[in-house]
Amino acid sequence: MDLATRLTRIWELAQRPLWMQGEAEVSIYRIPLLSYTPGGHLLAVAEARKYSGGDAGPKFMVIRRSVDELGDEWEAMQVIVDDGYLIFDGLNLGNVIVDDEKGIIFIMYTVCNHHDRCDVTSTKLLKSVDDGLTWSKPVNISEQIGTQAFSPGPGFGIQKKFAPYKGRLVSCGHGNFNVDGVYCLLSDDHGMTWRWGGSIKGIPYGQKKVEGDFVPDECQAVELSNGSIMLNARNQYHFKCHCRVVAWSYDGGETLPIQDVYEDNTLIEPACAAGLLLHRNVLFFSNPKSTVARVDLTLRWSYDNGTTWDGELQIWDKASGYSTMTAHPGPSQYVFILFEKGITSTTESIEFVRVSLYDEV
Repeated sequence: MDLATRLTRIWELAQRPLWMQGEAEVSIYRIPLLSYTPGGHLLAVAEARKYSGGDAGPKFMVIRRSVDELGDEWEAMQVIVDDGYLIFDGLNLGNVIVDDEKGIIFIMYTVCNHHDRCDVTSTKLLKSVDDGLTWSKPVNISEQIGTQAFSPGPGFGIQKKFAPYKGRLVSCGHGNFNVDGVYCLLSDDHGMTWRWGGSIKGIPYGQKKVEGDFVPDECQAVELSNGSIMLNARNQYHFKCHCRVVAWSYDGGETLPIQDVYEDNTLIEPACAAGLLLHRNVLFFSNPKSTVARVDLTLRWSYDNGTTWDGELQIWDKASGYSTMTAHPGPSQYVFILFEKGITSTTESIEFVRVSLYDEV
């Protein structure tokens, strides 16, 4: 399917919780990440917040891996990082990055991004060379990029499939209240070394913010078929609107020109992380469709790279928080969503959704 073919039928096929509040003696699970694997499975990642729901505090990083390609059955939860019990400002997710050329999966995350009872931020990288079954020890890439506060995503990083810089790994994310804005990290050697690419800083930069200030925050990047990168970001202080901020890079993430930044008034939001995915030349977007509360998770789609939004599907009408999406490369007719779901609170569960997209199903 390409841009000339419309989604003449779309419906939700399956939902199932992957994590529930209080499960395994963990306070809550938050910040869902979801990715395909090179071997045709699905990989779900989350923060297991040990004692409280706050962004700071000690955590486990947990994963679940699907047994099959459609997510009908999942392996048991696996803890792949434990940041300890004495750390206050613990780990924060994060991006999953798949290097299809090498068959490697990375998870990039940060520690001490909030500088809450700690002073130095570290950006770390995990690696799996066996399709997510086992993981390396964390590598601290702050030795390469410095200790600037940086929290990837949350969502996924990309490997560029088109020129310029085909094969490059790109991981975009946000800073904190001192270095606010969005930033991208780049690797041209399959994740061995990383350096800074483009950024868009908040205004006024590094100062106390008020409602209406410009602060792009948590973000998701996708590559389009012309090789450009679209970045869709949380509009933290509702600059000009309660809607998303969009930026572009035409040089593989080296720069994010300020003249190409705009607000997408159709994509309303309550200030929340959102999902963005380009699959079979259709652009998909998921978030709580509300300006006042994290409710009503909605999937929307565009045939013209986000210039217009042609349709939508309500996934859940009640409490809905962060969401992320993935799809298997190629002609798959499914999009997969992982999101924070509840009746009264978004932290009650993290739910997996499989959506069938196309008329030939």
